[in-house]
Amino acid sequence: MRGLRLDRVLTGTALGLIQIIVLAAGDFSAQAESPAPDLKAIEALVPLPEATDVPPPTLADIGGLSMPEPATVGTIAPAPVGASEPAAAATQPGPTVGAEPPGAAPTTANAPTAPAAPAPAATVPTPAASDTPAAAPAKEPAKPTIAVDLSPADHAVAEKLRELLAGKGERILDRKKERAAVDAFYAGRGYAPIWIGDGIANEHAKATIARLKAADSDGLDPSDYATPDFKAAADRPEALADAELRLTNSVLTYARHAQTGRVHYSRISADIFYEQVFPEPAEILARMAAASDAGEALGSYNPPHPGYRALRAKLGEARTRHGDMGPARIGAGPVLKPGMRDSRVSSLRHRLGISGDGNETYDKPLAEAVKKFQRQHELSPTGNLNSATIEALNGPRRDRDADIILANMERWRWLPRDLGKAYVMVNIPDFTLKVVRDGTTIWHTKIVTGKPAMPTPLLSESMKFITMNPTWNVPPSIVQNEYLPALQQDPMALARIGLKVEYNRDGTVHIFQPPGDKNALGRIRFNFPNKFLVYQHDTPDKYLFAQEKRAYSHGCMRVENPLKYAEVLLSIARPHDNYTQERLSRMIGSGEQDISFPTQIPVHLTYQTAFVDESGKLDIREDLYGRDARVIAALKGDERRFADVAIERPPTGARQQAVRLPSRQFPFGGGGQFPFFGWFR
Repeated sequence: MRGLRLDRVLTGTALGLIQIIVLAAGDFSAQAESPAPDLKAIEALVPLPEATDVPPPTLADIGGLSMPEPATVGTIAPAPVGASEPAAAATQPGPTVGAEPPGAAPTTANAPTAPAAPAPAATVPTPAASDTPAAAPAKEPAKPTIAVDLSPADHAVAEKLRELLAGKGERILDRKKERAAVDAFYAGRGYAPIWIGDGIANEHAKATIARLKAADSDGLDPSDYATPDFKAAADRPEALADAELRLTNSVLTYARHAQTGRVHYSRISADIFYEQVFPEPAEILARMAAASDAGEALGSYNPPHPGYRALRAKLGEARTRHGDMGPARIGAGPVLKPGMRDSRVSSLRHRLGISGDGNETYDKPLAEAVKKFQRQHELSPTGNLNSATIEALNGPRRDRDADIILANMERWRWLPRDLGKAYVMVNIPDFTLKVVRDGTTIWHTKIVTGKPAMPTPLLSESMKFITMNPTWNVPPSIVQNEYLPALQQDPMALARIGLKVEYNRDGTVHIFQPPGDKNALGRIRFNFPNKFLVYQHDTPDKYLFAQEKRAYSHGCMRVENPLKYAEVLLSIARPHDNYTQERLSRMIGSGEQDISFPTQIPVHLTYQTAFVDESGKLDIREDLYGRDARVIAALKGDERRFADVAIERPPTGARQQAVRLPSRQFPFGGGGQFPFFGWFR
């Protein structure tokens, strides 16, 4: 290394001289007219070691000053000790001098090489053959080291654990991503086991196994999380290593199921979408290894929401009373009004605590008791015994309560863990909307949701703005499925309800309704952009809110008190702007106006057929869209072992597609209205 810098200088000088000679031999006149070559610039092109790494040259380094012999073209000078070029490069021409990228190891291929001049024998002895650097033999990759602070028993387990992960780990850890993460995690801790201490199951293992065996209390299935028998594996390091990995696999599966569900929402319906965060295997194991209570640490992957926890408590109650069918159910039949006689009256009196055993007349005292019950359950207080009242009186069959609760607990796992400091929660089967702030419901209202054939989707998005005096742009699905068939029968059908029709040059149809009193969206729309193109809005059809079941829309949600809803939302999103119902009312007119939300508010569309109300009572609602049935079937079906894996589904259909006109020429220009519908007759 001491003579390296001077050798480089001499190499650069020799290169410069050679170029001068070539120029002179080829074209003397051109050389005479050109300026002398800049030797310093040429030298600068040759990479040199850092000055701090090379000591100043001595006389021994300099030796003779005779011109060095040029190296054979196409050869590469021996690399300095520590050079990083691969050996294969020695057989290939190198780049031209000065062409190396910054920071590349220096090469001198296709350029003269300046070997060091021989030194006097007395002062610089010839090195022995053994002193010549030889290519280092290829080394096998070093095995990851085993932690040194393990007991002899655990050291043996760690050795077997390393071997198992290197070879047969896939028979235990069947998910490739998890297998790689587990291997990296254990390697990072020297393969020290998590669940074993001194050759036996430690307290971490005992607490974890207890939690896995009680997984049914969390709405999960203990059979999905097999627990090994550490006692049977005692004194056998290979068996203990196997048990270690099997418990690790069960822990990872439980955490994944607890956080995101045993059934992926894509297997239930195409109109469900939640952004889910799957737990990282390394993070799970690190948390478990560091936890003072491993059972609690594992349980923490379940939803933290009060709604989930309340259902968890009710699940235990439902299982306790399994087989207790409760009082006799009231049968179906015609609507009962005061003065009518019916065999169901005796059961009804007993259920409501009204005297008159044996009296089968639906009298006034009984009708008043029914009316009171209807008010308590937000039913229309007519005093008549109709099917909705009978359903509320009977409630769901108790032998199905546990399954319905399980389906709802599963859907809680799909929701974001952080619902937001302030958020909107829609419960579709309950036909209600509530605004929650700091864990407290600050306002709620009735809503109309999608009919069973056009269900309201499930999602979580952010409310970004409100539109006053909205234009209703009719979704393509409604145009295709409803309006075009209607216009085949009556070309003026849309005109009578204030709709306008345009067609675009690409052949697609645009049907819309300008702002106004009869606009289908009413006077205000609440916008949380989403892939299903649904939103919340006002409606001119106020009479629908008097119905017990309010599934009448095409998927959007109609809000009973929209101005109050807007006031509540704006008090959160724009607290200093004083948007009141009165101020919003003054904005009603003919032109659209958007009010943006500087602070966006999460909106969660949920499907809670089972929930616990403020009084602590379990309420169960009708499974409008059949989602309970599909979740329960997935939890109990043959495919349950891989039901947590998402599946690809086709696009949601006509909602996303533009309606295209028949490919024929229309006899009028752009922006035309109803005459073109004659072509559909």
